[in-house]
This record gives sequence, structure tokens and C-alpha cells, in this order.
Amino acid sequence: MEYKDYYAALGVPKTANADEIKAAYRKLVRKYHPDVSKEANADARTKELNEAYGVLGDPEKRAAYDELGSAQYRQHGEGGGGFRPPPDWGSGFESFDGGADSDFFQDLFAHVGGARRRGFQMRGDDSHAVIEIALLDAYQGASRTINLRVPEADEHGRVITRQRTLDVTIPKGVTEGQQLRLAGQGQPGSGGAAAGDLYLEIRFAEERRYRVEGRDVFQTVPVAPWEAALGAGIEVATPSGRMSVTVPAGSQGGRKLRLKGRGIPGTAAAPAGDLYLLLEIALPPADTPQAKALYERMAREFGFDPRRGL
Repeated sequence: MEYKDYYAALGVPKTANADEIKAAYRKLVRKYHPDVSKEANADARTKELNEAYGVLGDPEKRAAYDELGSAQYRQHGEGGGGFRPPPDWGSGFESFDGGADSDFFQDLFAHVGGARRRGFQMRGDDSHAVIEIALLDAYQGASRTINLRVPEADEHGRVITRQRTLDVTIPKGVTEGQQLRLAGQGQPGSGGAAAGDLYLEIRFAEERRYRVEGRDVFQTVPVAPWEAALGAGIEVATPSGRMSVTVPAGSQGGRKLRLKGRGIPGTAAAPAGDLYLLLEIALPPADTPQAKALYERMAREFGFDPRRGL
């Protein structure tokens, strides 16, 4: 049996309230009424609209449609297949005349009535969200409190949203795109069945100094011209703490210094990444007469042309 999307028929989202559904229905019925419409499919479209509103305009029928019809479609029929009912479809039917003539409507709601008497249960859907953390949280682990707005049906079957607050533990060693599973924190189940799970996708907040690839971290480190030319021991604040690093003599801007195992910490399944320090030559400003004179002297004595050979 092919699934019928009553929300699409009326052109409203699944979160639409009763007034929005009624307004959409009235607008479309006026447009496709056979007495005034010039559309070739006006009769069929009007029948479709009446059927959709007959369900979505009734709180109890809408709740049943959302509970069983949409859920079964998402689990079995989405992506090209038809509506596939559960194995006991067809047993224990009872009449449920809601004023619509389609086989889909009658069979769906007949099953809802019989399933409710037999204690029908269905696990809740999984939910997905994104949580943004600092790179330092991946090095040390952290605890965060998040607020989520989730849809649910009220006692009248209307879809409403409410805010949920959850305390989340960010484990040490998480990577960008990794999903944290919070069991039982997804959508509630039907008929006393278990709730779904909540999956939080990790996203790193943008930080100018860092770039992350998997577990490897790239950090820009400014150095003075004489440190790059002559070599120097410098101290650098890295995500894993302050470290003493040697800048080799004759270093150019963009040179990478690899610190093995100093990237995002490893887990049982994956080793720690590396930290790459990208040297960036920082020039002192020529903002005093003495500084300008020194730059002029360097220009004369070095005779250096950085574009030679280009």
C-alpha cells in the first residue's frame, strides 16, 4: 500500500498547529473547487484535500496518523518503497469511519484501533544534534550542559515543542564529526516502548591559531626574523601545555616542526595525533627613527632580493 503524506497534500509542515492546517485547507479547497477551478484534476485534488483534512483536522486521528502511519513509513517505506505494514496488519481490524474513502485511511486507522487494544508498542525515533566544543576540550575532556528543543505530541495530539536540558560528558580524545550516543534520550516510544537515542555530532569551534585534520593539529607560531635566521629555543603554549621548542637556524616562514603524539590524544581504537608548528615570520614595526634606520642599514648591507629568479 502506498503511503499518503497528508501534510504534503495540504502544503504544511508536520509542526503546523490546528489553525494553520485549517487555513491551508480552506485556501486550497477554494482554489480547486470544481465549480470555479479550471484545473484538469480539480475533482481528484479536492477529494485528496478533504481526505487529508479529515485526518489532520481531527486531533485524535492526527495523533494516530503521526504515531503509526508516519513512523512505519520512515522505518520501512522511505526512499522509493511503499507503505509496508507490520506483520499483524489485517488481524483484529475494526471499523474506524473518519469520513474519508481511501483504502489507506481505512486500513491505517483500523489497525490503529486494533493495535491499541493489543498493546501496540514502538521504539522511539533517534534524534540528532550538533554540539560545538573548544579544541582544548578534546585534549582534556569536559562537561557541558546543552539545551534542545524537541517536538512532541500533547494530550490532544497536537505537535508542540519543549526545551530539554541535558548534562553531557565530552570524553578526552574526541574528534571532529564523531558522534556521542546518549542512550534513551531520543524521541519517546509508543505504548510504553523504550525511547530512541540521541546522537550528538562533535564540531570544533573555529580558532585562528589552530587547524585540525583528524587527530593531527596544526598550530601557527610567530617567530622573530633573527630567531628564524640564527636559530633559537622558544617556549610555545600548545593545547597540551607550554613546551620548549628549538627553531632550527635558517628557518623560513611556513616551515613545519613536528611534535609526535602531541595532537589530539589517542583512544583504544586510534593512536594520538601529531602537533605541527607552522612557523610564521613576524616583522618588528618600523615605527621609530631608530627602527627605520636599522631597516635601511639592513637593506644596504644585505642587498637581499626575495624575488630574485622569479
